[in-house]
This record gives sequence, structure tokens and C-alpha cells, in this order.
Amino acid sequence: MTMGDEYFMKIALREAEKAYAEGEVPVGAIVVIDGKVISRGYNMVEKLKDPTAHAEIIALTSAFNALGAKYLPDATLYVTVEPCLMCAGAIYWSKLGRIVWGTSDVKNGHQVYTGDKNPFHPKAQIISGVLAEEASELMREFFQARRQKI
Repeated sequence: MTMGDEYFMKIALREAEKAYAEGEVPVGAIVVIDGKVISRGYNMVEKLKDPTAHAEIIALTSAFNALGAKYLPDATLYVTVEPCLMCAGAIYWSKLGRIVWGTSDVKNGHQVYTGDKNPFHPKAQIISGVLAEEASELMREFFQARRQKI
């Protein structure tokens, strides 16, 4: 893990905080190429009434549009929570060079379904656990607040 990974994960965490403020599950994502943030995204499932509007999908779609490309081999995706199986598929087809996430998702993360099998592009570098405590705490606070409202 480099200091760059922590720096960029903090930006992804700010995206997750936007989701939290809007009543969405607090997951944020950014796409970075050559040290520059190309796109940002946060969960918008409730807002868009679209179960595919995950932070990763929003950030990837924005990056494709910004670059006019369908593959991102020179890019790094930073996401605050381990990608789900749907997002893992989108990441695979994006041919991302690196995937960096914060906290694991023991209920809905891709590892629940794939186990030790890597669902990402074979050339992709995978780094997990970057600012995991911060990402985990945001999720914990969100769901604790939701339970109190019920």
C-alpha cells in the first residue's frame, strides 16, 4: 500500500459520505489515472430507483464517458467497500489495472460468492484493507441509525 492509496481512498470516503447524507448505503468510488481523479461515484440506488446504481458502476460509467473508452487498463478504481458480484463483473469487463477497496463486505461482497476465485481481470492488481476501519465505521453508523428509525 502506498500513501497514494490512502490519499485517494479518502476521496472515495468523501463520496461515501455523500451517499450517507442522501440516505443511501455509504459506498463511494473514484477512478484514477496517472494520479488524477477521472470520475467519482456514490451509491444512488434509492435516488434513481435502480438496483444497479452502485458507486462502482456510477464511477466506471463516468470514466468511460470522460475518456471515450470501454477499457481502463491504466486506471485504478478506489472503492470504500469490497465490490459485490455485479460490480465485480463490471470491473472485470472494464479491464481495470488496479482495484483498491477499504472494508470487506461479509454479506454481499463478491468473495461470498466466489470464495478464493478471482472475479477480476487476470492482469488486475488487487489491494484490500486501505482505510478499512474508516469505511467500516461509516457503514456501521449508517445501519445503526437505520435500525433506530425502524
